[in-house]
Amino acid sequence: MPNQNQTPATDDTLLIEIAELIVTAVNLEIPPTDIEPDAPLFGEGLGLDSIDILEISLVLSKQYGIQLRSDSNDNISIFGSLRSLTAHVAEHRTK
Repeated sequence: MPNQNQTPATDDTLLIEIAELIVTAVNLEIPPTDIEPDAPLFGEGLGLDSIDILEISLVLSKQYGIQLRSDSNDNISIFGSLRSLTAHVAEHRTK
């Protein structure tokens, strides 16, 4: 169930929170503000791999109560960018 109280400011706040969680979860040596919202998280973007995504999934599950399945066909689009991941969290969060 989407959160009807989401505003652009709230979305920006969540975007920053998730960027911070990504940096912490996979020990990136860049500031969260350097993560481009629309850049790919895999490959040429942040260069994350499947183990990094697993770590991020665990942190997001704990922080926001969302369930991400490793066998989901949606993972490519969910983890496509910081913005797509944030949108997924905003829509499915329980905390």
